[in-house]
Amino acid sequence: MHTRHIAPLLAAALQDTPVVLVNGARQSGKSTLVQAAGSPASGAAARRYVTLDDSVILAAAKSDPAGFINGLQGPVTLDEVQRAPELFLPIKAAVDRAREPGRFLLTGSADVLLMPGIADSLAGRMEVLSLWPLSSAERADAPSMNRADAFFDGSWAALQIPPCDRADLAARLLGGGFPEAVARSAPQRREAWFGSYVQAVLQRDVRDLAHIEQLTEIPNLLQLLATRSGSLLNLAELSRTARLPQTTLKRYFALLEMLFLVVRLPSWERNAGKRVVKAPKVFLPDTGLLSYLLGHTTQGVAALPGLPGGSVETWVLTELLKHVAFSAQRLTLWHYRTHNHIEVDFILENRQGQITGIEVKASATVDSKDFKGLRHLQDTEGAIFQSGIVLYTGREVVPFGDRLWAVPMSVWWAGGV
Repeated sequence: MHTRHIAPLLAAALQDTPVVLVNGARQSGKSTLVQAAGSPASGAAARRYVTLDDSVILAAAKSDPAGFINGLQGPVTLDEVQRAPELFLPIKAAVDRAREPGRFLLTGSADVLLMPGIADSLAGRMEVLSLWPLSSAERADAPSMNRADAFFDGSWAALQIPPCDRADLAARLLGGGFPEAVARSAPQRREAWFGSYVQAVLQRDVRDLAHIEQLTEIPNLLQLLATRSGSLLNLAELSRTARLPQTTLKRYFALLEMLFLVVRLPSWERNAGKRVVKAPKVFLPDTGLLSYLLGHTTQGVAALPGLPGGSVETWVLTELLKHVAFSAQRLTLWHYRTHNHIEVDFILENRQGQITGIEVKASATVDSKDFKGLRHLQDTEGAIFQSGIVLYTGREVVPFGDRLWAVPMSVWWAGGV
């Protein structure tokens, strides 16, 4: 079992917070993580594990939510709690009667914070942790160093960064981070897993959340969004292309967001005088799933003159999401684009308002023009600009001016000195 980035955060939260929710896509490793947190080897108090994927338990929870919660004594883990949102008010009542740290450990394969009323019901009583599929550092069993934080304090320069091997990076793009998909080395078996995964999520989870019987439109929309991963979200254009009314499109898109199948990356803007594009970007947050939907194969990618740029940018986004989730500096993630077509792929911002810009280049060479957006950001936001980094598929860390660097993509799985 891989050690997860958020494991120390989970252990700490259970020491002082009555309700802890681990949110993330189905099959990202939530059940494994929370069961380890309740095992004798963890050093924590033993806790009962109850999964709402069990049809009998789910029926009991739905028929009498208050009685179900009151019948659970001691610390308890409730897996897949989104299947019975009726439980949240009884959990609130139980916590208000006895505010015990670590009383309820919940997991959700749908973002329950997007469900009306649920987030408010446990305000001040619940801590939410995000568990994304495996990062490159977790796969290398080196999860402790936060690469996103390192971009701010410069400690990435102390890493032993190997050259970025194209075949290695291509394998990471195609494999993604879902533990079961990563474990399958045969491409055909991995594709079979992704096919079953999409079918299971859409057949069960979409129906549970929205009671939609006609599911053909949602898979088509997911396929369409895969072709636009890394692009600005344009709902009007999507509506026309998908031949869906905008009201229906927005509802389906919200469902895909709730299930962690798509994410929006908001635009960064702190200067009201700037003419910036305020539309968010849209991404699929796993490149293995993205590659499956796009039909990318090992042979097909190997035959290309370069790696697919949209997939590489999406892969960097997924790594950033995973590291932002346990950032000591509590970083937030944005994109930046002006109406004059000056853009920076990603911006990391800390709580003091300082920023680092990150550009992604899916090639092994970098030149000065690749820093155009970063230099613009440095010139216009000099008081808060920390550094600018172009991530590329090359071999060396190369300085390109004051606080500007080209850094190999392999920084994401590099080991320490």
